[in-house]
Order: sequence, then structure tokens, then C-alpha cells
Amino acid sequence: MLTFNDVTKRYGTTVAVDGLSLAIRRGEIFGLLGPNGAGKSTTVHLAVGLLAPDAGLVEIDGAGSPALASVRTKIGVAPQSLSLYEILTADENLQFFGRLYGLEGAKLRERTTWALNFVGLTDRRGDRVRTYSGGMKRRLNLAAAVLHDPEMILLDEPTVGVDPQSRNQIFENIQFLQGQGRTIVYTTHYMEEAARLCDRVAIIDQGKLLALDSVPKLIAAHGGASILIVETPEGERRIETHDPVAALNKAATETTVTGFHVERATLEQVFLNLTGKKLRD
Repeated sequence: MLTFNDVTKRYGTTVAVDGLSLAIRRGEIFGLLGPNGAGKSTTVHLAVGLLAPDAGLVEIDGAGSPALASVRTKIGVAPQSLSLYEILTADENLQFFGRLYGLEGAKLRERTTWALNFVGLTDRRGDRVRTYSGGMKRRLNLAAAVLHDPEMILLDEPTVGVDPQSRNQIFENIQFLQGQGRTIVYTTHYMEEAARLCDRVAIIDQGKLLALDSVPKLIAAHGGASILIVETPEGERRIETHDPVAALNKAATETTVTGFHVERATLEQVFLNLTGKKLRD
């Protein structure tokens, strides 16, 4: 659905995207992870045609570059910075965005009603957006992205600053869209969200692709050893191991085991192992 073929983008002497190649499959939820300044936002901007690559090729659905207006109709975007007019109502916002995509008349009214119902805002459609909570604004941002029924939706940090109920609603919305055959590109700093939602995850840093696979395979390849915590009469023992069962059996021959549990590697550990623990501001 979306391909990057050896794409490079520079800002002066800074290389934001450095020879990036990847292919996002139709119908998958694809996670894009990276530290601050890793090149995620530039990658998203290239994917939707806001930026042109300095080298390489970006292509949507085999139809060509997202710089082409005919190709951009296949894309919906919910940016991290909310793209809403707060002095307008939810209904007026969607009517405006729908017209930008060529919707009008009965079709525009139908899609507006569907989108508001989809994100659970029908009862507040006539209220000005400035009266909305953060979670409601995020949901309306998603409604604007899917209003024209695009084949691919790019969601850039879609749950920043939202309450647990709105976050769960957004998760259900995303899974519904995938069930309808839509392709989702999902950028986030929340590792548990990527692990829960994404079929595959790409980790990038300094504009380069560091790893790309399903979450279980990323953990197996880059997560490191598990930690076996063994409780004994002498106290707690922590054992780093790739085989917790064998380590537990060995410990049981050396002391009395009164309890144990295993801390397995997570996607967060994979992320830190690949990108390092240095602060990124």
C-alpha cells in the first residue's frame, strides 16, 4: 500500500531520513517507532506528499507519488498537532474538510453523520470544538481523517493527552478500520499501544531503519534475556536467562525455592536496546 524505496530527505546538512526502504502491506496496522528527532515526522510528511524526497521514491498503492492530488485522495491523516477549527462546531469542521475532498450534498451529510457516530460525538456535533475535552478533540481529529473513506490512514501520536475511555475508543476505531480492509500507519511513543495494535513495527533512529518485524519476532531478536526472580529462605535471587525453566530447575537443586516469577523482555526493552538510553530532547 505504501512503499519507500531508498528515500533520503535532508534539511541543510542534517539528514532526517537516510536511505529508508520499507513496504507497508495493504490491510495491516503498521507501527512506526523512534526517539525524538529520529525522522518519524519527516517520514509521515513524505508519505502524505507534504515533503518531496531528495532521493528515492515514495509510492502509494502502485498509483504514484503522494505529491499527486489523485493519489492523495487515498490517504487520511490525523496529525499530532490537532487540525481543527475551535470556533466551529464538530459538524462544521467535518463539512469543511469534506468539501476539500470533493464531498458535497447528501454524500457529505451522510459521511459527516457516519464519522461523528464512528467516534462517539453525535450528541456533541453542534457544540463548538473549543468546549471539547482533549480526548474529544482527538476523536474528532480521527473523524476528519476518515471522513472521505480513504484506503490508508496515517495516525501520528493519536492518543496524546487523552483519558483512558477516549484511548480505548480510539483503539476500537482503529481495529474496526482494519477489519474494513483499511491500512493504518501508527506512530507512537507508547510501546504498549504498538504491542497491542500493530501487526508489524519499524524502529527508526537518525533516519535509518534499525529493525522491522512483528512484535514477538522483534522481542526474540533484540529483547535480550528474561529475568527469573527466585524467592528463597535466604532472600530473592535474580537470574538473567534465555531458558527460565532450566534456570529454575538448576536453582531448585541449589536451594529451597518458595516462589518465582519471570520478567520477560518487552517491546520497550527492544526499543532501548536498539536506540540507546540517552535522553532525546
